[in-house]
Amino acid sequence: MNLRERFEKMKPLLGNEFFNVVDKKEYEDSNSVKVVFDKNGRALYFSRSPIPYYRDSEFKKAFKHIGIYLYRRKSLMDFARMDKSNLEICENLEQLRAMENGITIGVMECNYNPIGVDTKEDLEQVRKLMEDR
Repeated sequence: MNLRERFEKMKPLLGNEFFNVVDKKEYEDSNSVKVVFDKNGRALYFSRSPIPYYRDSEFKKAFKHIGIYLYRRKSLMDFARMDKSNLEICENLEQLRAMENGITIGVMECNYNPIGVDTKEDLEQVRKLMEDR
């Protein structure tokens, strides 16, 4: 099932994808946004901090947010009119604005780990990949 099909089945107001983080360095990287979700694939929280936090054990598994969104038209129009929220300002993550305003975000696992260009190092990595092609 692709993201659009799952979006139609779940009926969330907003949807996006995640990737299984297997690298502890990425898990601890604040430029890598992590997501936790319920058993039905609805996002519970997004954070730049390591979540879930493994209090009594070593890192095992986490999920990286992939910044591809699907909006229902009304949700997008509503979202555009919302003021920035406290959590959004704190984490610098716009999807938290949606969640704080009651918008359900459905998530789905994807089978690729795209490179986000958030830092100068990321940009250099992408440039090198393009040169190698």
